[in-house]
Amino acid sequence: MSQPKPRKEKKEDSFPVFLIKLVLIVAFFRSFVFSPFNIPSESMLPRLENGDYLLAAKWPYGYSKYSLPFSAPLLPFRILSSQPARGDVVIFKAPPGNNVDYIKRVIGLPGDTVQMVGGVLQINGNPVSKRKLDDFVIRVSANTNCIAPEFEATEADGAASCHYPQFRETLPEGKSYNVLDLGYRPQDDTAPVIVPQGQLFLMGDNRDNSLDSRFPAIEGGGIGLVPQDNLVGKAMIVMWSTDGSANWFLPWTWFTSARFNRIGGLF
Repeated sequence: MSQPKPRKEKKEDSFPVFLIKLVLIVAFFRSFVFSPFNIPSESMLPRLENGDYLLAAKWPYGYSKYSLPFSAPLLPFRILSSQPARGDVVIFKAPPGNNVDYIKRVIGLPGDTVQMVGGVLQINGNPVSKRKLDDFVIRVSANTNCIAPEFEATEADGAASCHYPQFRETLPEGKSYNVLDLGYRPQDDTAPVIVPQGQLFLMGDNRDNSLDSRFPAIEGGGIGLVPQDNLVGKAMIVMWSTDGSANWFLPWTWFTSARFNRIGGLF
């Protein structure tokens, strides 16, 4: 009677091999599934506040080199491409440099004519519904200061805050979202722009504090029309939010600075 062969023991990976596998898994996840993104400005108020951290889904619009870490030139063209819907909040590489992540809302699709007339958005010659709401109120913090003294206020508890005129905008397809309109600015009246194939007209919800497709593409300034190939992902959920008062050397401030009421907000 033959004796059973001894089973080979499974060889454990060395620590360097484990690290390589971990890096590859994280790179795959960030390239093709979800990627974190933080909000560094107030151009998307009231929906997004400075200090919000969100997850962006990478698959809704397909993949290009901008989907990959460091925009590695491994994809010569966008694959599995899909056009965003009007009203989507998207992360993209901002023209003209195409190396900095921005976040804006899709307003104009290929073939659309987009124009601002007296602060009212017009798409294909039709004004978009704009309804006045109560002011948007945001507390002053390490992340937030009022854009001008006229918007400064003091709450009942003595806290300093900013009160901004707020409106509900509804796109032709029925998508609604809130925008801020701080009064007349030159960008409230623009020439009509026809969006070419393969490009998008993007705007910030904070209409008077957003350098977007209403402005020519200048590094650190406007973005002009944005190629769809520049899309990185679609905003999905706010996973963390901070008012900016945290101190890395004072662990309890990591929690006292958190804006828990913003965590979990969907798009």
